[in-house]
Amino acid sequence: MGFSTVQCNEFVEVLASKAPVPGGGGASALVGAVGTALGNMVGSLTVGKKKYADVEEEMWSLKSKADTLQKELLNLIERDAEVFEPLAKAYGMPRETEEEKAEKARVMEIVLKDACSVPMEIMEKCCDALDLIVEFAAKGSALAISDAGVGAVFCKAALQGASLNVYINTKSMKNREYAEELNQKADAMLAKYTKLADEVFESVLGRLK
Repeated sequence: MGFSTVQCNEFVEVLASKAPVPGGGGASALVGAVGTALGNMVGSLTVGKKKYADVEEEMWSLKSKADTLQKELLNLIERDAEVFEPLAKAYGMPRETEEEKAEKARVMEIVLKDACSVPMEIMEKCCDALDLIVEFAAKGSALAISDAGVGAVFCKAALQGASLNVYINTKSMKNREYAEELNQKADAMLAKYTKLADEVFESVLGRLK
């Protein structure tokens, strides 16, 4: 199933079921794509307006970047499902004998790395999206700033959601040096970009109230 192309109600129904995918990672990618699109919407409502002629070129550039990020995040819904399947199978491998235990441990290290790679990428894309939303909020149409604020909140949620999918996998890794390297990257993104998202939200809130 192409989870990025099914109807919204179908995606939500499958998400609510006991099916292993989509899960938190795929849902985070979708929320990130929606958040990015909300920022992009601000750009769409800004271009072509005489009042914002001085930022027209910049808005088109931001919109182009947002277009790419939206597609990449939607693709990551599918990728997250793809990397989870081998992980689920690995958890079910037998470990009765020493040989089976060793083989399971070997396979687990491989699939855990793959399972971490997608939520890490989702996090990175959400950070990129938040950088764009900062600009959309600051320079875009004042009539659409609420959408920029919602976009920032969504991208923050997607960032935090994806981080939990990183941490649950690094927790199981035997290679602690590699696990800590990933954790530190995730920590750094959370520290910088949740703060940035909050700043956008507070700024928008202040302009609306």
